Amino acid sequence: MITIIRAAVLAALFLCSATLSAWAQDVALSSRDGKIELSGTLLGFDGEFYRVETEYGELTVDSTGVQCEGPGCPNLDPFVAELQLSGSATMGEVLMPALIDGFAQRNGYTAVREDEDEHRFTYRLIDEKNEQTVALFMFRASNSDEGFADLLADEADIVMSLREMRPEERVRAREAGLGDMTGLNRSRVLSLDAVVPVVSASNPVKQISPLMLARAFAGKVTNWQALGGPDAPIDLHLPDTSSGLAQAISDQVMRPATLKFTDDITRHARPADLAEAVANDSFALGITSYAEQRDTDVLTLSGSCGFALDASRRTIKTEDYPLTAPMFLYFPARRLPQVAREFLAFTRSPAAQIVIRRAGFVDQTPEEIPVEDQGNRFTNAIAVAGPEITLEELQRMNAALKPMARLSTSFRFEAGSVRLDAQSRSNVQQLARALEVGQYDARRLLFVGFSDGQGASFANRDIALRRAEAVRQAVITAAVTANLERVTLDLDAFGEAMPMACDDTAWGRQANRRVEVWVR
Repeated sequence: MITIIRAAVLAALFLCSATLSAWAQDVALSSRDGKIELSGTLLGFDGEFYRVETEYGELTVDSTGVQCEGPGCPNLDPFVAELQLSGSATMGEVLMPALIDGFAQRNGYTAVREDEDEHRFTYRLIDEKNEQTVALFMFRASNSDEGFADLLADEADIVMSLREMRPEERVRAREAGLGDMTGLNRSRVLSLDAVVPVVSASNPVKQISPLMLARAFAGKVTNWQALGGPDAPIDLHLPDTSSGLAQAISDQVMRPATLKFTDDITRHARPADLAEAVANDSFALGITSYAEQRDTDVLTLSGSCGFALDASRRTIKTEDYPLTAPMFLYFPARRLPQVAREFLAFTRSPAAQIVIRRAGFVDQTPEEIPVEDQGNRFTNAIAVAGPEITLEELQRMNAALKPMARLSTSFRFEAGSVRLDAQSRSNVQQLARALEVGQYDARRLLFVGFSDGQGASFANRDIALRRAEAVRQAVITAAVTANLERVTLDLDAFGEAMPMACDDTAWGRQANRRVEVWVR
């Protein structure tokens, strides 16, 4: 008997009294007893299930229950899984190949790269035991826009993106039958990067505020003197406009300042070209990714209140650095071949996190950071003490946190929203999985809420506490199989008592609104 995943459509098939008419379709799938036949265009086969476009819509059918006839029927022996990946060149040319090599080594495969042209290449996985090809990972490495376009055109199984899927793209994906791309199983943060301002090593300027950075790239600040440098014009450099990195820069640097890029900017198709141009020009100012800084100097982000934030592996992982840029994988609501599912599972593993780190990106392995290794955080707390933040409250915070270590797993909310940002939603799943495998058994996790300094301190503490409770509840809900009796999950909040950045900008307030996890 035919097995169809979508129960409603299965019912519809049984209600159909006659064999479906053949209207020039690729395949005809029939049950073993010959009583049911389904005709349509074969969209894909993952070695276990057929994906067929029929008059009922797109159906997924178990191959063990049917026979396939027609020119579109795949060769079942030996089956070679095919996976189409499209999107970010940075991910496609550097990160994903490194992960495929790591996956192959751990599973007894040989990974062989076959180049087609500048943007297209294939990784062939060959079983070392019988020397047969088991999978083809076919890449189109261009940019995030092209990746989402290929997904909507059913020409990609996985999208590699340096930005979140935009609302209009999500709507089109739903209309195309790809499912809700905001769902937990439709996207994944693969690793972390960050947007960083860079200059030549010979440039005397060492820091810049996010607002001045935006004003420079809007053409409002044109001379280095305005930034504390020499009397010389600023030469601006950015990635090509179609790249996901350029779009992330626009979202994170220009949008909060309500500014637009000036036309007087040199654009680069490759991050390596941008870094080289900036490194060789003492008066150049560029914005690139943390992983692609190369021989340039990264400027510290500063604020009028004296707080400063440097981009580092730790500050990016904790999102203390405000211009963090997650690297996403998106996939539609359909089955992938088994080897592809195994590869995606591998990308979450500790071994994959090592590969990510060695490739120059920021991994997601949780780290426990002792109080003494947390830089100026407690100094910042003392600096803002006053009528709103009392000595008693600072002493309470010190007593609560000093015996504990901070997890690098932090949670922040989208601007003007109660919705967790993309990295934080991924962190919910990550922490939930750790609880499910007993990683924190017999330990105490403290969810600690912090806020910006706008408004009354008592109200800010109350808001911060509610955010901490929302994060704790999200983690509990996601940790379906965890035995929560083995771990203590507590709450506390200190409002505006430990700012990460200055409160006089949108960037600073966003950095200050957070939920941290402390462990003992």
